[in-house]
Amino acid sequence: MIIAVGSTRGPKVEAVRRVLGALARVAPAFEGAEVVPFDASSGAPPMPLSLDEMLEGARGRAQLALESAVAGGRRADYGVGLEGGIDLRRTAPSNRGFLMSWAYVTDGRRGAHGCGGAVEVPSELLEAVVERGIELSEAMDALSGESGVRDRQGAWGILTRGLVDRTGSFETALLNAFAPFYNSETYR
Repeated sequence: MIIAVGSTRGPKVEAVRRVLGALARVAPAFEGAEVVPFDASSGAPPMPLSLDEMLEGARGRAQLALESAVAGGRRADYGVGLEGGIDLRRTAPSNRGFLMSWAYVTDGRRGAHGCGGAVEVPSELLEAVVERGIELSEAMDALSGESGVRDRQGAWGILTRGLVDRTGSFETALLNAFAPFYNSETYR
């Protein structure tokens, strides 16, 4: 089995590998699945700021992963897209935003989304991203005093003091998105 992943980022690819290990315990067809990462640009903005943008970004990345596999002479059984962003809620007197991780899985005929949860973004961080246009990864590096947070624990890790990291949030999203495929009896 070949799983085409619409990203080459470490936390996303690792989430796919971990999920496939878990899935193999309940659906033996996933045992030994090969993960093939592709640099897939989904057409979503660099920092999605709505649920719709995250859903479309994940779907687009999965589709591009499948297409990239075919272009490279391989046929993937599944395409996986993972997209994180902020679901911005414009409220008075100030905006609220929720960091979310979404996954989309497709076999080329059907597909499903899954969510990895949400954590509220502090107002100062939200303002930096929404009002000043600073990329979330840059804002998180500045907030934490570290470099490359995106490629390790991500904003999730900083916001939850390490209790949930970027990989873990994508794992949950991906397990949920794969549900119709590994639990087909329930999803008829």
